[in-house]
Amino acid sequence: MGDSAKKILFVNTEMYPYLPETRMAKVCRELPQGIQERKKEIRAFMPRYGSINERKNQLHEVIRLSGMNIIISDVDRPLVIKVASISAARIQVYFIDNEDYFRRKQTAFDENGQFFADNGERAIFFARGVLETVKKLRWAPDIIHCSGWISHVLPLYLKKAYKDDPIFSNAKVVLSLFDDVTADKLSPGFNQTILYGAIGPEDVSLSENADGIELAKLAAQYADGIILGAPNVNPNLVQHVQTLGVPVLPCNEEELANGSYMDSYNAFYDNLLV
Repeated sequence: MGDSAKKILFVNTEMYPYLPETRMAKVCRELPQGIQERKKEIRAFMPRYGSINERKNQLHEVIRLSGMNIIISDVDRPLVIKVASISAARIQVYFIDNEDYFRRKQTAFDENGQFFADNGERAIFFARGVLETVKKLRWAPDIIHCSGWISHVLPLYLKKAYKDDPIFSNAKVVLSLFDDVTADKLSPGFNQTILYGAIGPEDVSLSENADGIELAKLAAQYADGIILGAPNVNPNLVQHVQTLGVPVLPCNEEELANGSYMDSYNAFYDNLLV
């Protein structure tokens, strides 16, 4: 392990208090603090959804990190980075923002319960936005811990498109799977839109009409370790995970309830870094 503090990057779909306190949002709020208290360095990212009140939560733009454009389907989309602090936990949270993808009030489903048609593109933008921002921060993570559906593009990009970047060359991916994985279809042609850099179709096991379960399986394929973050993760997905030959940490409801899961997660990180 060495003497220097290990660095853990948390890439979250939800995080309390910026979104309501679901199981995932609660874990994504508590875990970075708990890992920091266990003498590791942390950074945390999430999307800047339109439902997040910037004034109440004291978000402000980080000009030196913003200003880049990310091209998706031949369209230039500006990347805006904002930051806020959870002062009680001594944690800074970075927010990936874009007018087209993240200003709507809902997160994944519209007011009629329909999965947004561009959710696949939003996940691509989020993954590239996180990775490009971490490069600008010149902060090389040892572990990148992805939680929730919108983080599921990142493992592929890290292992295939960014693998030779010195910031990421030694990073391990931990994937937490929750009950937010859906069989709803992603953006039309997502299996082509996701191709980036040196990534070819042979690296992406997605059908033409790929759904959230297929994307979660792809994320698991490129993960170094998998955590089951809820007891009701899609059974088909759990069965797939168990065939991959990577370490899997089962869901422990008692530990999640009493907070001791942080020790288990911390040990899980350490074992991947041996």
